[in-house]
Amino acid sequence: MMRLFVAIELPESVRVRLAMLAGGIPGARWVPAENMHLTVRFIGEVDEASVHDVDAALQSVEAPAFELTLEGIGHFGPPRAARSLYVGVARNPALAHLRDKIESALVRAGFEPEGRKFSPHITLARLRNARGSRITAFIAGNNLFREGPIAVEGFTLFSSFRGHNGAIHTPERFYPLAPVGAEVETDMPPASPDDGD
Repeated sequence: MMRLFVAIELPESVRVRLAMLAGGIPGARWVPAENMHLTVRFIGEVDEASVHDVDAALQSVEAPAFELTLEGIGHFGPPRAARSLYVGVARNPALAHLRDKIESALVRAGFEPEGRKFSPHITLARLRNARGSRITAFIAGNNLFREGPIAVEGFTLFSSFRGHNGAIHTPERFYPLAPVGAEVETDMPPASPDDGD
């Protein structure tokens, strides 16, 4: 069995800048720079045969390359019981389009639909018993964070293994997007040529 997810990898310079935000919240487990990514679709545990189905589905996804911008800091859960800290992603129709194409391809391949609403973010830290005042102060001090535009030229299928020191993410395959300006096939069938009667 393999635990899989689809994500957009971030340039090393962006990951280093995000990692430099770490600190000031006792009880936070900060995500190491090498594990920072933007999850597009969590797939979960699949058997070896299903890995090929995932790969085939993702190869069928056609969408244009685009740029995204990271902005703002937030948390999941109420401040006094927050589960994680994250950097947000500016509203991006191209990212939402890519996510929808990936979702459709996986559902067509027989995988269960994603039950959660897509909320693009980069996880900075997982929290346990962190004081709400520290979380609020961290967000106030870093809420003007902005990074971008970041070129997105493809997406990656990752496997994830839980080790003693946290999760180990391994890129399994990269799926390139169409260069900006290139024609991308739509879901519509091609028009029939005029045979001139």
